[in-house]
Amino acid sequence: MAVPKRKTSKARRDKRRTHDNLSAPSINSCPQCHSPKQPHRVCPVCGTYKGRQVVSYED
Repeated sequence: MAVPKRKTSKARRDKRRTHDNLSAPSINSCPQCHSPKQPHRVCPVCGTYKGRQVVSYED
């Protein structure tokens, strides 16, 4: 069985893990109702996308 000859240093270990982080999703405001929404997605409040009514929410 293969066993490392030397201990992996903290710097080497952490360099390998630099891409294993999570980033918070970006938030834009809807141009129609100005509520927060994620970019390139239908607004969850008014149902518009790129200035068009895509989803109709009936109360």
